[in-house]
Amino acid sequence: MRELDQERAPIYEALEKFRKMRVVPFDVPGHKRGRGNPELAALLGETCVQMDVNSMKPLDNLCHPVSVIKEAEELTAAAFHAAHAFLMVGGTTSAVQSMVLSVVRRGEKIILPRNVHRSVIGALVLCGAVPVYVNPACEEQLGIPLGMCVADVEQAIQENPDAKAVLVNNPTYYGICSDLRSIVKLAHDHGMYCLADEAHGTHFYFGENLPVSAMDAGADMASVSMHKSGGSLTQSSVLLAGPRMHAGYVRQIINLTQTTSASYLLLSSLDISRRNLALRGKEAFARVVEMAEYARSEINKIGGYYAYSRELINGDSIYDFDVTKLSVYTLNTGLAGIEVYDLLRDEYDIQIEFGDLGNMLAYLSIGDRPREIERLVSALAEIRRRFGRSKTGLMKQEYINPQVAVSPQDAFYADKESLPLEQTEGRICSEFVMCYPPGIPILAPGERITGPILDYIRYAKEKGCSMTGPEDEKIERLNVLKGV
Repeated sequence: MRELDQERAPIYEALEKFRKMRVVPFDVPGHKRGRGNPELAALLGETCVQMDVNSMKPLDNLCHPVSVIKEAEELTAAAFHAAHAFLMVGGTTSAVQSMVLSVVRRGEKIILPRNVHRSVIGALVLCGAVPVYVNPACEEQLGIPLGMCVADVEQAIQENPDAKAVLVNNPTYYGICSDLRSIVKLAHDHGMYCLADEAHGTHFYFGENLPVSAMDAGADMASVSMHKSGGSLTQSSVLLAGPRMHAGYVRQIINLTQTTSASYLLLSSLDISRRNLALRGKEAFARVVEMAEYARSEINKIGGYYAYSRELINGDSIYDFDVTKLSVYTLNTGLAGIEVYDLLRDEYDIQIEFGDLGNMLAYLSIGDRPREIERLVSALAEIRRRFGRSKTGLMKQEYINPQVAVSPQDAFYADKESLPLEQTEGRICSEFVMCYPPGIPILAPGERITGPILDYIRYAKEKGCSMTGPEDEKIERLNVLKGV
């Protein structure tokens, strides 16, 4: 096997070589290196539009890589300690769905926490697999769902010995990590695959003193959002696989849904970002951790806010904590997380990742600088002074256990009817309802609609959460199974 040089960026190098050749384009895309769309070229720049090219022999083909893309994937696998790596241009949604579709088929069971991203349940709609939910514990004060307790996973495995796989969030949106090594061992001891949604864990592979990565924990597959903390362009991602997975079959699964016209802008950004992290990731993420720890300390001095960290660790449902995540509990200021989110954007020109009913998340990564941290801390202090109030009347955020009545696929494709929200209690939902971000469904297809869920939806709408999923854009109606 040839030596892998992490200083290489083969896709980027091939694009640069191609750009200098001044090839006359009688292929797609139709803008012809920007000439056909000067406004686009002015917006993005000549270098960008000249590199927006189609697959060809010198640049390889993502559907069946044999040269520069293959080399880039081998370098990525080595950098992430995986047996195989697949570059993904459909976002981590595509990576997650390919991961799930690779291990379960219609009627087969997969064990997973309910606080998964909608992409996981979307994969179950596509393939017809049946979810076995391990309801996560809930942190009483913060109201956030935690990781999966090992004992709960073991019980689910014992009750469902025919399940094919276990899926784990590593970490959750809030930075909570389960005992991944123990869960991997449990799954493997019972002949099951273990998958990890690592959309928010790219840095685990490169930083020091961070939670264990999925590949190092022995997981069989992991979907990694390089564009989140890894620095690549939005929509670019990586799917990793361990030695138990058949790479050729996984590629076939990916090709069922991923575009045949892969963007070389996205591919080259993955290539360059992998090189950057492999060469400089350790130092870069050490700076991110330092900034996050400083921000937590300063925010906790303000009063009212609680920026939480490793002090939450309990050895089970919070086995570890991702200290790069600047998660902040806001209710003691009298403001919901979504209200702080809106105030930061509208009053202070600061865009954070998300706010929910009780928490907000400022996403820190390799592009942040100390001066922006100071600006965020100052804005939060001023928001508390200007807008803080009594927390009376604020709804406490909590995880609501789902009542699964029908498989996601059967519910999504079943005959349905549209009803006003207030008439849906007790009926079975046939669509998704969620706040986005974080994209964790409040309701998923096949789940029974209850009073507490309706209260949650109404309150989240009232507080200004960005709600997505239903056909009705105003979310005043829901689709439910007809006659059920």
